[in-house]
Amino acid sequence: MGTAIQWLRSLLLTIVMYVWMLVLGIVFFPYALLSPKGARAACKTYAQTTIWLARLLVGIRAEIRGNVPTGEVLIAAKHQSFIDILMIFNAVPSAKFIMKRELLWTPIIGVYAKRLGCIPVNRGKKGRAIAKMVKDVAAEFKEPGQLVIYSQGTRVAPGAKKPYKIGTAVLYEGLDQPCVPVATNVGVFWPRKGILKKPGLGIVEFLDPMEPGIARDTFMAQLEERVEAHSDALMREVGFDPDQAA
Repeated sequence: MGTAIQWLRSLLLTIVMYVWMLVLGIVFFPYALLSPKGARAACKTYAQTTIWLARLLVGIRAEIRGNVPTGEVLIAAKHQSFIDILMIFNAVPSAKFIMKRELLWTPIIGVYAKRLGCIPVNRGKKGRAIAKMVKDVAAEFKEPGQLVIYSQGTRVAPGAKKPYKIGTAVLYEGLDQPCVPVATNVGVFWPRKGILKKPGLGIVEFLDPMEPGIARDTFMAQLEERVEAHSDALMREVGFDPDQAA
């Protein structure tokens, strides 16, 4: 009975958050067309209210840990579910995301992503996609901001293993900025697939920055080790053993 009620509450959250996205997208649309500030205001409002709704309806409490970056940095984050996007976006002042190109054609999301300066990537092109990504980032970074990349390229279930992609290192070298790794455990409660969401403490943790100048192979090894180790620790903190799930 308890699981059925939680599933219904999860379904309600899913419906409400997409309806709310549509409402905000329409209300803020003229402002967003006039200024990127309008797009950011809409997305901040959506992130804040959806995080609040997740706590109200399904019992997911969102917590940010670590020193949140406010200057120009590259953020290399663990990606487990939709809510970690919202938590990062809400925490930092001016996030821009590396995103798959198909999302540009998604109603509302695509328009606002363009206005925020998000960078689309054609994931099927590999080498050419990385070269274009670096070029697009250089063009977009006329205004200060925090560029967010998901180093594994997609959402990864808790305990699952997926390699880290070289695009993060290419951006790290090209931008010559600190890289802030980000760990999370939110996938334990808000899974990458399915309706059912579980109550608990969802954490996004900003780790100590990696300064510019680290050799590519060393950078990738250190990034993966730090993000995976801290994410595993956060999952164990809430009673989930990633080793058992692997």
